Amino acid sequence: MDRLHCMRIFARVAGAASFTSAAQHLDMTTAAASRAVASLENHLQARLLNRSTRRVVLTEAGERYLRRCEQILAYIDQAEAEAGNAQALPSGRLRVHATAGFGQAYVVPAIVRYQQRHRSVAVELTLSQHVPDILDEGYDVTLQLSAVKLPDSGLVSHALGTLHSVLCAAPSYLREHGTPASVAELAGHDCLQLFSPVFERDKWCLEGPDGPETFELSPSTFQVNVAEALSGALREGVGIGALPMPTAVPAMRNGSLLRVLPEHRLQTLTVYAMYASRQYLDAKIKTFVEFLKDYIPELLAADEASLSEPGYCTTAHNCGPTP
Repeated sequence: MDRLHCMRIFARVAGAASFTSAAQHLDMTTAAASRAVASLENHLQARLLNRSTRRVVLTEAGERYLRRCEQILAYIDQAEAEAGNAQALPSGRLRVHATAGFGQAYVVPAIVRYQQRHRSVAVELTLSQHVPDILDEGYDVTLQLSAVKLPDSGLVSHALGTLHSVLCAAPSYLREHGTPASVAELAGHDCLQLFSPVFERDKWCLEGPDGPETFELSPSTFQVNVAEALSGALREGVGIGALPMPTAVPAMRNGSLLRVLPEHRLQTLTVYAMYASRQYLDAKIKTFVEFLKDYIPELLAADEASLSEPGYCTTAHNCGPTP
C-alpha cells in the first residue's frame, strides 16, 4: 500500500464528501478510490468514513486523522516545491573549493560578481593546496589546475581556460646580478624552485620563440610549495623564480617584480570547474559554473595581456648590473 497516495485519496474524498467526485478529480475510478480508503482503514484498524448510497460522512476518528493528513500532505507539498525550485531558482548555500593563489586572484572576484546577480545564494569558499574529495568533503564546485588531461573520476568537468608561469625577479636583484638574455644565461643566477606535485622539480621546461628549451636547475637553497611565499622571497632580491600568472601579475603591477625572459613561458595549466553530476543539477551550481565559463576566461585574457606590457618586463639592456 502506498500510504501517502491513500492519504491523498482519503483527504480528497473527505473534502468532497463523495467517492465519485473525488475519483473524477484524481482521474481514477470510484472503485479504486474506495479500495484505497478501505486499505487505509484496514492498516489503521479504524473506520474513517461512514458510507451510504447517498452520503459519505467522517467518523470521529476520521476527523482527527484528516487534520493530521492535511498537515502531513502540506509539508510534503512544500518540501517538493522547495526541492523543485532548487533546479529552477538559485538559492541557499554554495560550497566552493579552489587553490589559494588562483582562488584569491580569480575566484574571489568571480564570486562577488556572481552574488551581485544572485543575492539569495550564500557562498562558502575554501582555499587550500590539496585536491579535495568533492563528495566526501561536501563541496558543490571545485576549481582545479592540471598540467595533464584529468583522469576519468565520474565527476563533471568544464575547462575554463589556461594559465602559465613566467620568470620573475626583483629590480634590485637584476641591478646587482644582471639580466639573463637567454635560457642558457640562467646558469649564472640563483634560481629558486616552487615545489609542486604537477611539475618536475629539477628542471624548467620553457616555451619561447625558438621552441621548447629545458633548463636544468641546480639544487636551490630555498624551496617552497606556495607561490605567494616564493613571490615574497623574490621580492627580497634573492634570485629568479617561476611564478604562476595569478601571483606574478599583481607583483609586476606594483613594480616589486619584473618579468625575466619575457618571450618565454613555462608550466602551462588548464583550469577546470568540477562538480558531482549533471542529473537534477541544483540551480545555484548550474548558474555558478555557467558564470565562471564566461568570467574566468576574461580575467585570464586580461592578465595574459598584462604580462606583455612594457612596464612589466625587463631586458638585458635596461636592467643590467649597477655600474
